Amino acid sequence: MSSGRTLVLLRHAKAERPDGQPDLDRSLTDRGYADAGAAGAWLATQGHVPDLVICSPAKRTRQTWHSVAVAMAESTHPVVRYERAVYDGTARDLLELIRQAEDGTRTLLLIGHNPSVSDLSALLDPTGDADSDGLRTGGVAVHTVSGAWTDCGPRLAPLAATHTARA
Repeated sequence: MSSGRTLVLLRHAKAERPDGQPDLDRSLTDRGYADAGAAGAWLATQGHVPDLVICSPAKRTRQTWHSVAVAMAESTHPVVRYERAVYDGTARDLLELIRQAEDGTRTLLLIGHNPSVSDLSALLDPTGDADSDGLRTGGVAVHTVSGAWTDCGPRLAPLAATHTARA
């Protein structure tokens, strides 16, 4: 499917919940680092190495991306954009970011938070196969997009695979 594109949605890995710390500054737990690495290894094995990464600016999502990138063990150098809308936006806000991807992007990885990441997965899938409980921490949803990124919309990107890393 040479004209197809791949959209990978990844919920950040398990994070700490220390008292009094701002939400944006929460770090991954040891299990979170391990799970993020496992997710990266799975993505590489499946051939879902991104050309573009759109990531929340929260510390835990940045740490998730770093662990995923290290685990991919490939000399890939995607464009990485940190977007505030991934932190506090809705599923529709995330869809708008995806629709703005450059035409040359074949695989887009979006790393974010619930409920918006899981809501986006459910919004995109025409069959309703997306998990109604949403992605768990470190969970991956892979969607196929036909045509241009600008054509990506509700019920137009079937769910092709899911994976939950548990190290």
